Amino acid sequence: MSPTSPRRPSAPLRRTPVQQRSAERLARILDACAELLDGGGYEQLSTRAVAVRAGVPIGSVYRFFGNKRAMVAALAHRNLDRYAERVSARFAGTAGLDAHRAIDGVLDEFLTMKRTVPGFALVDFGVPAAAPGEETTVEPADDPNLLVAERLCALFAVHLGRTADETLRRKVLVGVETADALVRLAFRVDPEGDRALIAETRELLHAYLAPSLEPPSVP
Repeated sequence: MSPTSPRRPSAPLRRTPVQQRSAERLARILDACAELLDGGGYEQLSTRAVAVRAGVPIGSVYRFFGNKRAMVAALAHRNLDRYAERVSARFAGTAGLDAHRAIDGVLDEFLTMKRTVPGFALVDFGVPAAAPGEETTVEPADDPNLLVAERLCALFAVHLGRTADETLRRKVLVGVETADALVRLAFRVDPEGDRALIAETRELLHAYLAPSLEPPSVP
């Protein structure tokens, strides 16, 4: 399989909730996980602490997750789903959407989540590196930037009329990798994101990615 071929994330849940009550309990568990990540980081996170914060029995946590790493992976998957929803809504609500406005939407929604969503600063779309001896089941197909690039390609295809072919997937993946590194740098320099570095990131994405997002010219 090519590095830019479509991928499906592995499921971190032991069981998928069917009833609304179960889905609400899972949401509380993930919300508590995100809040505790903000408070103490990944190393201090535990399934017991999440159960206490969520107000559920510890057995409810283990009903869904085998360990804290699977729980954080589920939080990352939820973040990606919500990010894709926000970008899609942004695209749908933008009059005269073009490549440059689309790139702005992709970057701006990411920055907004980085600044406002609990736990997102530490766990956006991927799981932190495993500690020595920590059990891990993260597969290569779970590479977060590959998953983000695939979601964005699908959104570009729908909203810009651009076929999500191998070339576009490669271009978007390079853009995602580059933006990820630069945004991380911006937030290391300034907890709110260094404005000058973010401006440079935006300029780079416009110059590199916009030509590939423009619809093909009609002869």
